[in-house]
Amino acid sequence: EFQLQQRPQLAGKTAGWKNRHGKTAMEKQPCPPRPCCQSPPEPPQPPGSGKAPGTARGGSGTGDRPLCQGPVPGGDIASNRRELLQLRITHVLNASHCRWRGGADYYEGTGIRYLGIEAHDSPSFDMSPYFYPAADFIHQALNEGRILVHCAVGVSRSATLVLAYLMIRHHMPLVEAIKTVKDHRGIIPNRGFLRQLVALDNALRLQRSS
Repeated sequence: EFQLQQRPQLAGKTAGWKNRHGKTAMEKQPCPPRPCCQSPPEPPQPPGSGKAPGTARGGSGTGDRPLCQGPVPGGDIASNRRELLQLRITHVLNASHCRWRGGADYYEGTGIRYLGIEAHDSPSFDMSPYFYPAADFIHQALNEGRILVHCAVGVSRSATLVLAYLMIRHHMPLVEAIKTVKDHRGIIPNRGFLRQLVALDNALRLQRSS
């Protein structure tokens, strides 16, 4: 899993991506407008502290940026409703819908909002139609709470959607987005997804220059 969340920038510190079975948790915090990463993860908090392990408190403000922190504790977090609630996850984005236990019905009664994308980790699969819906869902989730983004392994499908989010919502060029992530964790979007991200990068550059 890799955990992504919003957190205020701390002087003299950077943030870090952590890898653990392809999960990504995000949370909103006020901070400067560019993404960066910070490590190591926070130690677990004592009971009653009101703070889940490997996460930071949410907050209000503008100019937020995603940060990695954690790993999220536990195994298959996406199928563990109790642990999701303990982590105060409010949204789940599943990039391998129908292959993993979950779905909107599975989270009924928890208050967790769900977006499932039935993506295949194949170079021939067109992920691009999901770039903007996923980025909008992640953005809304960060405004409201915390999000878990996951797929089967966490190096291709979920990573591709997180990269698209950074490019669309944080105006990061593709090379910068990839470097930011790969400096701290391994990701391997398949060559088809990379071509689609290059096309997105070109479209965003053209849009911003017009």
